[in-house]
Amino acid sequence: MSTLRRVVPGWLGRSLRAARPPFPRAAAVRGALAVSLPLMVGLLLGQPVAGVVVGLGGLWAVGQDSAAPYKARALRIAALGGSAAVGLLAGATALRYGDTVGIAALLAVAGLVSGWVSVGGPLASVAGMHLLLGATVGTGIPVPGPWWAGPLELLGGALFALALTCLPWLWRRHSPEREAVIAVFDAAERALSRAGTPGATEARARMTLALNTAQDLLAVHSSRKHAERETPVGGLIAAFRAAVHLVEAVTALMVEGRPLPPAVLRVPSLLAARVVPPVRAGRPAPDGATGHGPEPEPPFAADTPGLRALAEVYRAPGRSLTLLPDPPAYDGPRLADRLRFALLLGGCTLAAVVVAQLLHGPRGYWLPMTVAFLYKPDLGPVFGRALNRCLGTVAGVGMVALVAWLVTDQWALTLVAAAFGAVMAAGVRYHYALSTFGLTVIVFVFIDFLGDDRQLLPSRVLETVIAAALVLTAHFLTRPDSWRVRAELRVAAADRAWRRYDRRAPAASPDERHELRRTAYRRLAEARQALETAGAEPHRDPERFPVLERRVARAEEGCDAVTAYVVAGGRR
Repeated sequence: MSTLRRVVPGWLGRSLRAARPPFPRAAAVRGALAVSLPLMVGLLLGQPVAGVVVGLGGLWAVGQDSAAPYKARALRIAALGGSAAVGLLAGATALRYGDTVGIAALLAVAGLVSGWVSVGGPLASVAGMHLLLGATVGTGIPVPGPWWAGPLELLGGALFALALTCLPWLWRRHSPEREAVIAVFDAAERALSRAGTPGATEARARMTLALNTAQDLLAVHSSRKHAERETPVGGLIAAFRAAVHLVEAVTALMVEGRPLPPAVLRVPSLLAARVVPPVRAGRPAPDGATGHGPEPEPPFAADTPGLRALAEVYRAPGRSLTLLPDPPAYDGPRLADRLRFALLLGGCTLAAVVVAQLLHGPRGYWLPMTVAFLYKPDLGPVFGRALNRCLGTVAGVGMVALVAWLVTDQWALTLVAAAFGAVMAAGVRYHYALSTFGLTVIVFVFIDFLGDDRQLLPSRVLETVIAAALVLTAHFLTRPDSWRVRAELRVAAADRAWRRYDRRAPAASPDERHELRRTAYRRLAEARQALETAGAEPHRDPERFPVLERRVARAEEGCDAVTAYVVAGGRR
């Protein structure tokens, strides 16, 4: 293993690294049902093409699902379905009434619009990408029936996946938010257990990430409307306030740098039991969570500033705060960034269409569709996406060869689609190559239902490589150091945020202090993420990243020191 690490460049290893979340059972079930049920219904009704289009909408929706609150997930899938339907309508119209030049022009315009829209934020990014995907499929796959049938079928598939996604809302309405808040208390407990050990820094960083996630999930709601504890979200907001206060005390204890007794380590779980609302909505929280009734005494001796702060949180968690989990403020994209990405994506799409026409004529939708999937810098390193897309496609085509040899019956193929729909949905959480692997097999099933030529599928590997080459050429010729520049900007923003925290925190009110600290640690986490992403791209200045990493490490140490200082009442 050590020899392999010496041979493989660090940026390449980071591109291939997989995440390790818990297995997403619910997502896998949704992926299986969203893809296979439309195919089964299409077979029963004698409309296999309609089943494929509906299944395609479900496939795209499942591929963009996440663990966000149900409101955010519903908006994301609705935007995806609507934009994909509009793109399919435009593409199908061009296929019916236009010629080769008209189709190429339409896809180039769709690429321009997609690029312009995509830089407007996460929701706009999803809508922009699926507008281009819908147009690509519309120009490559003839959909029988009236002009409105295909778009409605595609939208129906996305809405079916949305129904599967939001069904648990009926009995676990705010479970994503609740789980995120509980994760903060769990991360705080792990951080306390690592105080005074070499793993303290990483544990504190994970605690910050957990708090960032909880803040983002709660900020989806109108926080000020829910601030009272009578609402379920209000109870979670109060628990978030307690978590903010707890994390400050835990950070101070980690700066003190000594191992802690078991009684101290249990405090986060005891607090969570008191302040986090139960699963059933509307049930009142215990008195200890609201500040009423006698204050419980902490089960430890508060003989240091950090322990005194922890004891204060234990007695009355969040009582002194009115802090709400408002989302961080960001400036919108610059006009130059919108124009640059629109021109790049439009140009790559046009080049892909021209190559596809030379290779396959009207069935060359794979190339521009792959460009639409790949050229998404907001979703991670472009090189890593291109590499993993190629790997997943190669593995998928190999599996397709095995499936084609073993399975010929269309009903059996629906079971194959169900199995690999689950693989694709799980792969979204684990690794892009795994999701591409599942997607490639599902596309084979769709091709079989459409009666298209199976012999085209092996050539999809070559087309994927060509699409990756187009995207990487455009990306690295125009902005070879884009991720390094972005990382430097994030590090500079983190540096400014922690220095502002250092200047203002000692004289600030509790709310202002926590807001300053939250902003500083959030910017530091963003800088770490930007460095991780930049490190997964091939770069010309490998020595630059250690310098930036040291700057972030010093800023984190400075933030921790400021937190310990204010917790100690201004005494160094």
